[in-house]
Order: sequence, then structure tokens, then C-alpha cells
Amino acid sequence: MLTATAATALAAATPKPSAPQPLPSIVLPKVPLHTEVVVEVNKKGQVVRVKSTKQSNVRTFNLQTIGNAEQMWIRHPDGTADVGLYRVTYDYDPKNGTVSRHVALISKGGSWANEPGAATVMINLAHKQAMEQAKQWQEQQKKQQEQNAKLPSLNQIRGEHSPSPSPKATLPP
Repeated sequence: MLTATAATALAAATPKPSAPQPLPSIVLPKVPLHTEVVVEVNKKGQVVRVKSTKQSNVRTFNLQTIGNAEQMWIRHPDGTADVGLYRVTYDYDPKNGTVSRHVALISKGGSWANEPGAATVMINLAHKQAMEQAKQWQEQQKKQQEQNAKLPSLNQIRGEHSPSPSPKATLPP
């Protein structure tokens, strides 16, 4: 009897599942898009930085293609790379919804041959920020524990100086 009552109360307290939410619809552009990104590539084939861009009139496409270009590696099939300036073009075809990417060497050489790639710099920065946040969180936890250690016990707040062996109930410290 008690079990049935508890189960009924639990069922009443459980929220009913909501109706499934529709997935957001993605509306692809109806017109062809084209962007060009000129990048500097180091001796490992990593893109060091974006030097210039020719953008389309769709901001999200521009952001995606520039972000993609910053994370690229441009290498030969054998794994070697040429330091230089490269043009990366992105073309969106509205008929089939695909984006094609083409890479062309503009000029060889550059003073950025030994610089780290842009993606490496971003990853290192994110790692450093995460470590700093973790350190701050640990310091906050330590301060909170120190503050909690200084709090009086409930017995002290209530005026009870120490638990007595009598049957009178006291709260633990």
C-alpha cells in the first residue's frame, strides 16, 4: 500500500516529456559563391596567417572559408612543403550544395618559414587559457574551503557548547 502511494506520488512529480523539437532548418544560398584567401605557408606546410581575402556577399560563408584556410596544411603528396604565398579559392555550387577548394602557389619563399602555424598558435593559446582557468578555479575552491573551516558549528550557533551524554538531541558540529 505504501509502495503504491509512493509510486503514484513519484509519477505525479515526474515531468511529462515534451513533444520532439523540430531540427533547425538550414537554408543554403541559391546563388554561386566565391571567396579567395591568400595565405602564408611555413616550411612544415602550415598556414601561418591569412594575408588577404576577396569575400563573397554571404558573411557565414566567408567566416567558414577563412577559418578553414587558417587551419590548412599545404603539402606535396610526398609530405614535403614549399614556403610561400598561396591562393586558396572556395567555390559554392548551389545546384548540388558542394564547395570546391583549389590551391595555387603565387610565389615561393618568405620570412615566415620558421613561424608556427596559425592553428598551432590557437591551440597553444586555448591550452594556456584553460590552464589559467583551472588554476583560478582551484584557488577559488581553496578559499571556499578555508571560509567553510572558519564557520561556527550549529551547536555553537544554537548555544550548545558540547554534546552531552544525556538523551537531549544535538546537531553534529
